[in-house]
Amino acid sequence: MPELPEVETVRRGLQPAMEGEIIAKASVNRPDLRWPFPENMADRLTGKRINALRRRSKYILADLDSGETLLIHLGMSGRMTVSGVTIGEFHHPHPVPAKHDHVVFDMANGSRVTFNDARRFGAMDLMETATADDHWLLRDIGPEPFSNSFNEHYLTERLSGKNSPIKTTLLDQGIVAGLGNIYVCEVLYRAGINPKRKAGQISAARIASLVPIIREVLSEAIEAGGSSLKDHRQADGELGYFQHTFRVYDQEGNLCKTEGCPNVIHRFVQSGRSTFYCPQCQR
Repeated sequence: MPELPEVETVRRGLQPAMEGEIIAKASVNRPDLRWPFPENMADRLTGKRINALRRRSKYILADLDSGETLLIHLGMSGRMTVSGVTIGEFHHPHPVPAKHDHVVFDMANGSRVTFNDARRFGAMDLMETATADDHWLLRDIGPEPFSNSFNEHYLTERLSGKNSPIKTTLLDQGIVAGLGNIYVCEVLYRAGINPKRKAGQISAARIASLVPIIREVLSEAIEAGGSSLKDHRQADGELGYFQHTFRVYDQEGNLCKTEGCPNVIHRFVQSGRSTFYCPQCQR
């Protein structure tokens, strides 16, 4: 499932085509994805201007001039691609409609944004912008990693007394928004923290050190366009490239990248997800 860097990469790619622009026509080609689409969604979107295109955790939010906000979740395999405009040095013509093009936004500026989702685990919803933070998918999400409210004091306080492993704890969206399996593995490796350690038993100084490392890893991943392991594509259809710089994720059996470490990367299953770590460098 796309994590914060992948969703942020898609949002940034959509901005030139959508932010400040009018949706000339919205086409909804099926009644549902993971859940049913909101009633009359195509009519409620058509003719509306997108005042702002923002992100909350792993969700893209399009604030409309109608006072509603469109919530978009990419799910496991969802892609949003832009055509009909020049992105960078290349012009992307409108492609032939594909089987899994479930929602299409034809913009007044001539661009087209297509939501394609083969596995249909994605979702869209419409809500009042003024109360968007109270939406059931958003209301319990913790602070954004790049926000001022996510700081050393906050994280130390939230993790104090936690009996769950630090890996599982950092995946909790109620503690910090947007982190997923890939980036938590990378963060803990850089921090030298064993993913099995109970969060409440890690010193305050080491917990505090996680804040800049989380921001560093996420910033590098966004700069690289995210990680493309299976389905992720940027809005121009290109792959992300952060997977080429993984230090620990998906590196089972490979030599640890820490200079002088003779160990190989280990893998084990933790809360249903693969965890990768170096047992020597991560204590």
